[in-house]
Formats: sequence, C-alpha cells, structure tokens
Amino acid sequence: MTENEDAGWVRTWGTSPQPTDAVFADVTLRQEVRISGGGQRVRVRFTNEHGTTPLTIGAARLGLAAPGGGVVPGSDRVLTFGGRTATTVPAGAPVLTDPVDLSLDALTRLSISLHLPGRVEACTGHDLPLDVGWAIPGNAVAATALPANAEPMAARALISAVDVVPGGPAGVVVAFGDSRVDGAGSTVGASRSWPDRLAERGFFVSNQGISGNRMLNDGLGPSGLARFDRDVLATPGLEHVVVSIGGNDLAITFAPRHGGPLAEFLAMFPGDPVTVDDVIAGHRQLIARARDRGVKVYAATMAPYEGDDIFSPEGDAARQAVNDWIRTSGAHDAVLDFDAVWRDPARPSRIRDDLHSGDHLHGNDAGYQALADSIDLSLFR
Repeated sequence: MTENEDAGWVRTWGTSPQPTDAVFADVTLRQEVRISGGGQRVRVRFTNEHGTTPLTIGAARLGLAAPGGGVVPGSDRVLTFGGRTATTVPAGAPVLTDPVDLSLDALTRLSISLHLPGRVEACTGHDLPLDVGWAIPGNAVAATALPANAEPMAARALISAVDVVPGGPAGVVVAFGDSRVDGAGSTVGASRSWPDRLAERGFFVSNQGISGNRMLNDGLGPSGLARFDRDVLATPGLEHVVVSIGGNDLAITFAPRHGGPLAEFLAMFPGDPVTVDDVIAGHRQLIARARDRGVKVYAATMAPYEGDDIFSPEGDAARQAVNDWIRTSGAHDAVLDFDAVWRDPARPSRIRDDLHSGDHLHGNDAGYQALADSIDLSLFR
C-alpha cells in the first residue's frame, strides 16, 4: 500500500496524555486497550509529551489480547518507526509507528508491548488506568503468554492513541472532559465508561477525559483550554466533540475551606477562583475553535454532586446556572442532558443512589450505561 493509500486514518482509541509519577528502567510494558471501530491497518501513537528527557523505545509489538495478559498466537506484529525497530522520542513529543496490516473488528481488545531499555522518569501516561497493564523485567515484547514475574501497572504509560484505516467512510466522536468522561467509578478492565458504551452502539470514539481536570486552570493534567487542540482538534477523522467539563472548576472554587484532608486535596488545584461567566466564556472558546475546523460541538450538562466532600450550596447553584445556559443559549449544536439522567427527582442536587459508585460524585457501570443510552444517535449520523 502506498503512502497516499494510507490517507484515511481515523482514531479508534485514545487517552489524554498527562504527567505521572511512574518510573521505569529496563522493563517491558504490556498494556491492553479496547478499540471502538475496526479497520484493516493499524498504527500506535506513543507519547513523551510530558517527558523532560528523550525516551528510548527498544522494541514494540502489537497483537490481539488473549485472556490473562497473553497475545493470540499468530496475531502479533512488530512495530517499527521509519523502518527501524527502535526509536528515540524527543522530550515533549509523540511518535507514530509505521502502519501494520492487521484486520480488526470493532471492539477488539489489543495488547501493546514496548521495551524501555533505559531509565524513564517524568513518564507521560494517564492516571486512571481502566484497562489492564503489566510491567515485566527486561525485553519481553515477544512473549505470547504473560510472564510469571509481571507486575500490575498503577497507571497507563506512554501510549496515547490507536488509529486504523477503516473499510469505509467513518468519523470520530471525541468525548472531552473530566473524571465522568474518563470513567471513574466503573469496573476496571471492563470498558464501562459512557464513551465505551457509546462505541458499542457503532461509533468510533476517543475518550479524552482526565480525572480532576478543569476547563480554565491546570492541576491534574493541563487545563481543557490548553489541551483542546492536541486532544480534540488533532484527532484523525474528527467529526464531533462532546464537551463535558467545567464542573471541577466550580466545585473547587466553592468547596468548603475548613482544613484537614480536604485542604490537602484542594492544594492539588492551583489557580484563581472562577465564576459562572468564566466557565461560559470557556465554552464559547471551545465552540469557536471547533467550528473553525468544521467540527460539530455538543455540550453535556453537569450532573449533581451533593454528598461528596467538595459539595457546597454555592457550587451547586453555579453548576445549575451553567446548565441553564447550556440548555437555553443555543450556543452548541446540541445538548446532552446528563444532569437530567443522573439527578434524583426527590433531591436534584444528588445523583440517584443506583447510578453512582458510592461517592456521590462518579457513576457506576449502570450510571454510565444510562448516560450512553440517553444519547440521540442521530446526532452522530
């Protein structure tokens, strides 16, 4: 296949790069991901975007995931970089592998292994690993079965996307936001976030949620305004974005300040307080930048959070004010009313007990399923 024939790349899986505390040395990282849509050719995007030194990848492979951390025999492919089996990625940069031929059905689980021959600090990754992964001493990229000395990974590391060339026309939906997009509270390894569930309804979906993320200030990952071009607008095959962010901005601004463990938590979120008007202005910025690229922009209303330690009546009033604007302004191309799906009719400042994970803030598997089921699929046709 020629270079021109590879033009139709679309993103079938993605996660937003952020700094992590992970440190590795002479180790193989084997990580599983579940793609959304299928294709005939595949490439992987590795990332050193938050690294402070060059990243050396000594070897990498991709194959169909088998139970227990293995790889289906005969499915694995050597990944190369400009024809070479090893590469060095500059600090602050990503790298795309060369394409490989591998026929993939929608919702296939892939196993991606990479060997890191040197020491890696300031590791770029993703702090909510809802897919499984293992660290294995030495170079074990070719191991079909998971070695006995493999140790579970605490965070995703160095992988940010998988792209495919599909068998026909396809467009990507990017879910952009915070922990409720990320899937916090759902079952690990089971693909139960609402973007995962949307993918099961026949769409290419890239999940660009970061737990704790805010629209206007950095903290847990770069702010939404700062990362929007990289995480959304640079997505191959992008057609739609669902914006579900701003709740942490308001909750952190209005959270109780009474010392103790909550104060330590709030210290992770630097920056000035924000207002309802600030969050609305942030939405308008994202809308303008997306429409400049011909992308349709949908907004999700912010679900309630009373019962969590950061709840305050003032924060809830601000949340409802932004939701009112989202519903009535007509600024977005459509509205996904997630607040209406999750709120308890008897106490609208709380999530229904059967839909949250026990913390009154994040969904459980049923909660995320309810969000996906509420989406009008015609918005993405």
